Amino acid sequence: MWAPDCRCGWVVLALAGLIFGTATSALAGNPGDEVVVVYNKRMTGSKSVAEHYAERRQVPKGQVVGLDVPTEETISRGTYQTEIHEALAQLFEKKGFWKMGPVKTTSATNEQPARTVEGVVSSKVRYLVLCYGMPLRILSETNIVEAGVETMRPEMRRSEAAVDSELALLPWPKKLMRFFGPANNPIYTTTNAALIHPTNGVLMVSRLDGLSVGIARGLVDKALQAETDGLWGRAYFDLRGITNGGYALGDRWIGIAAEAATFAGFETVVDTAPEVLPMSFPLSQVAFYAGWYTENVAGPFVLNQVEFMPGAFAYHLHSYSAHTLRSKTAGWTGPLIAKGATASMGSVWEPYIGGTPDVGTFMSRWLLLGFTFGEAAYAGQASLSWMTTVVGDPLYRPSGQDMQKLHEALVQRGSPLTQWSYLRVLNFNRLRGFSPAQTSDLLEQIPATKTSPVLLEKLGDLFQAQGKPSSAAHAWTRALKQNPSLQQRIRIILNLASALLVAGRDADALQTYREFLTSFPDYRDRLTVLRAALPLARKLQPGLVESYQQELNRLAPAAPPPAPPATNQLGASP
Repeated sequence: MWAPDCRCGWVVLALAGLIFGTATSALAGNPGDEVVVVYNKRMTGSKSVAEHYAERRQVPKGQVVGLDVPTEETISRGTYQTEIHEALAQLFEKKGFWKMGPVKTTSATNEQPARTVEGVVSSKVRYLVLCYGMPLRILSETNIVEAGVETMRPEMRRSEAAVDSELALLPWPKKLMRFFGPANNPIYTTTNAALIHPTNGVLMVSRLDGLSVGIARGLVDKALQAETDGLWGRAYFDLRGITNGGYALGDRWIGIAAEAATFAGFETVVDTAPEVLPMSFPLSQVAFYAGWYTENVAGPFVLNQVEFMPGAFAYHLHSYSAHTLRSKTAGWTGPLIAKGATASMGSVWEPYIGGTPDVGTFMSRWLLLGFTFGEAAYAGQASLSWMTTVVGDPLYRPSGQDMQKLHEALVQRGSPLTQWSYLRVLNFNRLRGFSPAQTSDLLEQIPATKTSPVLLEKLGDLFQAQGKPSSAAHAWTRALKQNPSLQQRIRIILNLASALLVAGRDADALQTYREFLTSFPDYRDRLTVLRAALPLARKLQPGLVESYQQELNRLAPAAPPPAPPATNQLGASP
């Protein structure tokens, strides 16, 4: 029922026949030296988040600064311009974070020819981290008069923006700054992270923010945990099945992100139904999620507990996904962070589809090219001075370790995370052409498989792919005895029951359904399970039929009322 897409790839293992791979790029020096951290002097807890981040990332004390700004998420353009933008521009120059001088524009701007203007000629910082309580959104300004606005497309004649996206252009020469419409990102889709630099016009801005101080502080803690122990888990991508028209771009980007996760070795699930994932979807051990398109958090993400792994990235494409970060239910970015995601992005106002993050470019740079979260986030934005906010530690780089050495360290520590490392190797071998039979043979040779719910579930998946339902059922039965997570248990049991039916073991399938219905009384799709169990009950245990039928009748949606007769434009029946 919930079989994953196993076309995956990459990682580590010291077992004959398994192929290693890695994608790392060493960081020079202390990356904290390249960060300026900003907190809100008026917001209780903002400074503690800044100091905590600076301590964890070894940011020099002189690069932690406070601004006296409103605590509201939404501020006026005038307040932003004087109290944030200009205040930071002066501070950066005064403290020597960067040096200003003459720079030559490389192309015509504002219908003017290329010329020499005052801009950033050298910089020792690349990142700006905004801490809990810093304003999020800039209101439109009706009194601004700006040349060239009349030539813009009507939907772009707007001056509202995300604070983060506006500050990304802090290095831009003042003479080139515009308030209306988006600005083209000069480093969009770059494969060279070093080019994302203030001397090229871009300051990488992200925020440690959310519903509470604790959540904001935890973003760097979880990032560092994933850098130390690895980012592990499963990848979920919720497309809409759109193949043409303007909205196909969103599906294409999310599909490319799924391919990046696949090639990085993650167990990857791709859903192409138009609706968002249902609440009953067994979303277990989430390392990555990207999907669209509902206004407020929905599906399995509204459950009290979401199984986000340390370091997880989660993103939902919607025009107002980050309209606020201080809610568990409004939008997506705030709720995803509140439920345990380590990093996210979102839109504070309507950006139109092309102005949303290109999550495919983001994922390929972050996972496959070794970019930091900040580098990947800005390589994946076509527009700046627009609507995107980036939430999380910009230095977070999950692909920063040699994967074989990490695997060996996990084995030596006896860490349960080792099972995920083995899984990524197996997926990498599958990508290289290993058959399901070859892969299951290798998997059975790994001693850890005997006690790993993750590897035993994978073994069952491989047997199922070989058309061996009894062997798959045996592997999944073993997996259930090894303490899988709640959502993983749900998925395994439902797959087990289906395999037993295919194997002709109807009595075992009915018993599996009975135990499931008893163990998970609040499962959101009991109706489907009851419909599968009822025919078996009629054949094997008639005593169950009445209770199953009664519950099925109670849960089944009522038949819709008959449609009214059609009418013509005058309201009379034809």
